[in-house]
Amino acid sequence: MGVAGDRSSGQAPMVQPIRRSAMELFVGLDVSIRTTSVCVMEASGKLIRESKVESEPDAIGALLHAIGGPYKRVGLEAGPLSQWLYSGLAAAGYPVICVETRHMKAALSAQINKTDRNDARGIAQMMRVGLFKPVHVKTVRSQEIRMLLTARKFVQTKILDAENNLRGLLRNFGLKVGAVTRLQFERRIIELLEQSPHLRLVIDPLLEVRRVLRKQFQHLQKAMERLAESDDTCKLLMTAPGVGPLVALSFRAGVDEPARFGRSRSVPAHFGLTPSRYQSGEIDRDRGISKCGDAGIRWALVEAAGILLRISKRSSPLKAWGLSVARRRGMAKATVAVARRLAIILHRMWVDNTPYRWEAKAA
Repeated sequence: MGVAGDRSSGQAPMVQPIRRSAMELFVGLDVSIRTTSVCVMEASGKLIRESKVESEPDAIGALLHAIGGPYKRVGLEAGPLSQWLYSGLAAAGYPVICVETRHMKAALSAQINKTDRNDARGIAQMMRVGLFKPVHVKTVRSQEIRMLLTARKFVQTKILDAENNLRGLLRNFGLKVGAVTRLQFERRIIELLEQSPHLRLVIDPLLEVRRVLRKQFQHLQKAMERLAESDDTCKLLMTAPGVGPLVALSFRAGVDEPARFGRSRSVPAHFGLTPSRYQSGEIDRDRGISKCGDAGIRWALVEAAGILLRISKRSSPLKAWGLSVARRRGMAKATVAVARRLAIILHRMWVDNTPYRWEAKAA
């Protein structure tokens, strides 16, 4: 696909070089699956070029190379292709910046007509005036870990869907599965089918689907455990109470590079574990935690905090502090508070490369 709607070929766009601007240029990229709208403007706001190319790093790079630069900023919105395009353009030497999605949406919401061309122009304006919030683009290693965790979660969800579907189908005939463990679930279904053998035509295929899903889930679970055991950072993080392979890998993939946080206390806010506030005129109220950032990592930290407070038998300074909070504020708020502090501790452990201290040091 070429420039400006030329759909005759799948090769990099053939563009004619234009005059090289003496001023630094700013670029906005509005990315979709097939095409990317490109807007190039000068620091004064003068438009240099507006084009549409394939959503390929080579195609975008060829267009920017033909225009000539020099480029101050090349901006694109965080999305499914942002990791790939960012890596390709950065490798080609362009000063590419990935912009936070919510900030981008708020900045572009004033447009009357939402088109790809207008969005690219708005992104270029954001780059020109410096009105943007950059997003850290994950490394390939973190992307691979995240893919494994996402696949594991997907299969786990489908197992639950299959079990709930079986319960619902049998309930229509007065057959109640009741509270059973995962290992007892299939045996209980077979017992119920003895009373209604004509239902096996429908139920047997669903049980087979559940068996396949459980088998594949076990493969992914073992792969996750092996990955955590082979990763030095995860082994370090798992010395903390309540932190197993899932929590360690989730935290490692979410933080990616610990140096990007200037303070360990910034980590809980990044994952939405800090209180949010709404104030306007006479109204001033707290709204619980912000729940911004990656929900999977926030859930993993809260799960680890719950295990530490309710299941773990070994005492630690973090558990003692959490139980004292629970006596004053309740277990729910104590769990979130422990998750918040656990995120700080894990980041500091990672930065200092030191295992968890199970005994408090004397002041």
